Formats: sequence, C-alpha cells, structure tokens
Amino acid sequence: MAAPADQRIAVPIDDPNADTEWNDILRKHGIIPEKPPSPTPMIEEAILEGRRIAHENRLEGKELDELDALEDEEDEAFLEQYRQKRMQELNNLTKKSIHGSVYPISKPDYAREVTEASNNGPVFVNLTSSLGTNIESRVLSELWRQAAKEYGDIKFCEIRADKAIENYPDRNCPTILVYKNGDIVKQIVTLVTIGGVRTSMLQIDNLLVEVGAIDAKDMRVVKRRRAAEDAKDDKSAARGGIKNGNVRHARVDDDDDDWD
Repeated sequence: MAAPADQRIAVPIDDPNADTEWNDILRKHGIIPEKPPSPTPMIEEAILEGRRIAHENRLEGKELDELDALEDEEDEAFLEQYRQKRMQELNNLTKKSIHGSVYPISKPDYAREVTEASNNGPVFVNLTSSLGTNIESRVLSELWRQAAKEYGDIKFCEIRADKAIENYPDRNCPTILVYKNGDIVKQIVTLVTIGGVRTSMLQIDNLLVEVGAIDAKDMRVVKRRRAAEDAKDDKSAARGGIKNGNVRHARVDDDDDDWD
C-alpha cells in the first residue's frame, strides 16, 4: 500500500477560472494555475484608442468644399489647418502628375518605357487579351484608364500579351506586372484572386498601397474607401427597412384574416 504522501487526491474543481474562496486556496497551493488576467481592460483600451484615432482622422480624405461645409461643426483653426494640409497635398499631386493616361507600348519600347522607367518610380503593366470576349481583360483595361487618370503620378502601361511574350496563353489574361527598380515585384495572373469581373478601383487602390506606390493614408484611397463603407451602410439600412416593411405587411395581413 502506497504511503499517504504518494497517493493522488482528487480535488473537486467546478470552474478553475471562477472567483471563489475554494479556488483561491487551490491556487495558493499550486493545485490549479493562476487565473489569467481579464481581457476586458485591454479591450476597452483598444476601443478607446480606436475612437481617438477615428476622431483625429475624421477629416481625412475630405475635399476642400466638404471642409467648408463643416465650418459650423468644427473648430475654425482646426479646419484651417486641414485646409492647408489638403491644399499642399493637391499641389504636390499636381506637380507629380506627369502621366495622366495609359501608355500603349510595343515590344521594342518595353525595355525603355517599363524596365528602365521603373528606376524612377513603379510602373504598372497590363498584358491584355487579344480576344474581345475576355471580359476580365476589358474590365481591367477600363480600370487602368481610370487609375491612370486619378493617379497621374504613377505610370500605367498596356500591351497585348502575345505581342509582349510570344505564345503567351490568352487564358492568363489579363496579367498585371508591377516593376520597381528594373525588376518585377508583383505579378497577378487574371483577376480571379482580386475580384474577377467584379474587380473595382478599391482593389486597384489596394494593389498600389501593397507595392508602395501610394500611402494607405493617401486622400484618394481614403475617400474611396469611405464612400464604399457609406454605400455598404446605406445598403444594409435599406435591406433592414425592406425586411421590417415586409414584417409590417405580414402583420396587417394576419389582422385582416382575423376579420374573416
């Protein structure tokens, strides 16, 4: 028979994380581990920090006319500071906007217009399909034109894939190539990984931010994301209204049945 010191004693434990006197005794003797700290203070701190940052950045992405409309709601000095900041950003963009449209290039121009040009800044190339039935290729070509217009400080090029690379399979079109300092730093084959035929400027913005062509706080990016969030909220509210409306109609119909 084992000595009492060698015998295992089953200690009843209902909930090791509960704040009970019994659990305190067990923790004191090392029978159960110390209770982990409550995440509540950290969560509350994160929420407060998020609210603080959101408040500080509430004017990010707003145009000058939108700032003027906030004169009655915001401190005048604070608004003026943002106006000056926005005007400086616009001036900087104007100075950098040396492109403004998509460059259609040929194979002999490729090295000069893309590889060498990428030493002065990122170059985005769209390898297009030779078939008019390739919907994704048509979608990206339209987005390329919009991006080139909005981001005049970035160079966007376009070339038919089979003209750039012999026997390049059309099923891989469109293909996006991003060059920096003479090398390919990003390649996207078809749009399937970024949205397919539903790809929008939001995904193009994400790509530009990912490769460091623009900052995530760029007012063009912030404004588009904010507009997308507002549209999503409006859509959700509309759906909720329709759902509630259907419920009300159903109740009315039920009441009508009671009169039969």
